[in-house]
Amino acid sequence: MRIARSIVTAIAAAAIVVLALQTPAAQSPVRVLVQTELGDIVLEVDTQHAPRTAANFLRYLDAGQYDGGAFHRTVKMDNQPDSPVKIEVIQAGVSADRTKDGFPPIAIERTTETGLRHTDGAISMARSQPDSATSGWFICINDQPSLDFGGARNPDGQGFAAFGRVVQGMDVVRKIQRAANTDAQRLTPPIAIVKAARIR
Repeated sequence: MRIARSIVTAIAAAAIVVLALQTPAAQSPVRVLVQTELGDIVLEVDTQHAPRTAANFLRYLDAGQYDGGAFHRTVKMDNQPDSPVKIEVIQAGVSADRTKDGFPPIAIERTTETGLRHTDGAISMARSQPDSATSGWFICINDQPSLDFGGARNPDGQGFAAFGRVVQGMDVVRKIQRAANTDAQRLTPPIAIVKAARIR
């Protein structure tokens, strides 16, 4: 009886070990330092809740494509007269000489899938149509629920793919938002990204 009980215990213990090995560990967020000419911004990229979108951003980052890029767009309450649903964001992109080195567009990870919302400091992928995001990304200033799934900013109602947040440097983000933009929503001149890389 004791032998049988020992065998059962051993089998149960082995099963627990196998199950633990098969269960993927929660991925830690990746921290990224974005050095701009107006100061540094630290991002936390959420690889656990938005794995596809995070991986897309990180492949551009690791390829060095944001080095020499820029924040080129500022959207403020006073420069979107034709938009009935107003937002506040700043948008960045890759270096102009790397635009042809991009990767294929990715499928959108809706906020209903990830649980991530477009709150103050959220980072998200820019897009036109659903499943069209490539390298462009933006930072929210103040909460922007109209950018979540079902929001009214985009007529298709699919929202945008949030994939992390700013953890340091929102003062720099707001400084960029207030920079000169004499051409509609274009920052004139753009605010240069000196370097963007993972924090090791």
